[in-house]
Amino acid sequence: MNTPSKSLTEKDRIALKEAKQLLENPGMAIKMSNLIGNPIQKGLEMLPDNWNQKLSEVTQSSLLKAADAAIFTMKDIAEEKPNNMFHKIAAGTVGTIGGLFGLAGLAVELPITTTIILRSIADIARSQGESINDTATKLACLEVFALGGNSMEDDNLESTYYVTKAFLSNSMAQASKYVTEQGIAHEGAPIFLTIISKIAERFGVQVTEKSIAQSVPIIGAAGGAIINTLFISHFQDMAKGHFTIRKLERTYGSEFIKSMYLSA
Repeated sequence: MNTPSKSLTEKDRIALKEAKQLLENPGMAIKMSNLIGNPIQKGLEMLPDNWNQKLSEVTQSSLLKAADAAIFTMKDIAEEKPNNMFHKIAAGTVGTIGGLFGLAGLAVELPITTTIILRSIADIARSQGESINDTATKLACLEVFALGGNSMEDDNLESTYYVTKAFLSNSMAQASKYVTEQGIAHEGAPIFLTIISKIAERFGVQVTEKSIAQSVPIIGAAGGAIINTLFISHFQDMAKGHFTIRKLERTYGSEFIKSMYLSA
């Protein structure tokens, strides 16, 4: 284990600053409003009754299916450069479904999009020296879906990277304890389902904003592709920032990096 250094190298200082800029970016609502020229909040009235319950079910199901199809089957290839563009094109292609069918197509489109995004996240994790076979890395990949979920009405405090990590920390600690005691970790484990539920609470905010944008009548297939490209680009940014921080923590120690992050 490396001994935490008293100061960052210039290269790592720049990496930390860039990671913070990515992680503290505006949420999806602001980005999508800039895209379609209409505040996302105004679209809430377009959602059908009991939509929140339906959205929660679709979101959790999508995360479970994505985990099963992506990180639990992905091969571990160290230091491979992430293929962000390939995943953006794939997500954009699937986004045409959302554009064509609007809210009705979400249950079909979201699980596929989420799987593509999770593949991209894992790809970025590997490029930062993470082993995708490591349970902690798998959980960290899923953690990305909870990041950057602030809306235009959130204050800065509630949108911080470390506040979100604190929100998930207890579930992550329980998962680590489970793996230590049981020696196994799989997508059907009760603690895994608990983590999915917690992450879905945050991810659901962004899915709602995506759904509202796709419910605009003039969006169409082309607009749906653009929205999905923006959606995956957002999580690629979150992943790059997240796994840069984790890489720095392995070198300097988590508490030191946290203090440097918060003071940057």
